[in-house]
Amino acid sequence: MARKVIYQLVDDLDNTPLEEGDGETIEFSLDGNDYEIDLSEGHAKVLRTMLGKYIAVARRPESSSTPRRTRSTNSRPARSTPRGDLAEVRSWANENGYTVSDRGRVPLAVLEAYDAAH
Repeated sequence: MARKVIYQLVDDLDNTPLEEGDGETIEFSLDGNDYEIDLSEGHAKVLRTMLGKYIAVARRPESSSTPRRTRSTNSRPARSTPRGDLAEVRSWANENGYTVSDRGRVPLAVLEAYDAAH
């Protein structure tokens, strides 16, 4: 039996499924914490506009002389993981008392619990 895994990017603000080629995953840091958010082109533009006035007056830390490489996740999952098939992770999570959606991002706590169990 063949298995086909399909990844679909979903806007994290309004849960709108994004077509291939639309939207992006934006990585950012605040207060020493790294974040990722999947957004449509419109929401990404709003985020960049809102942060723009702060970025314009900010300075880069001396340890960060080169900008981070941004990546688009239109043709691959937002997180490259050795965890294998996310359907298997979702199935395990549901059998072990976790609540996960049938699509979109699997919470990090669930992924970590899955890793610990395997």
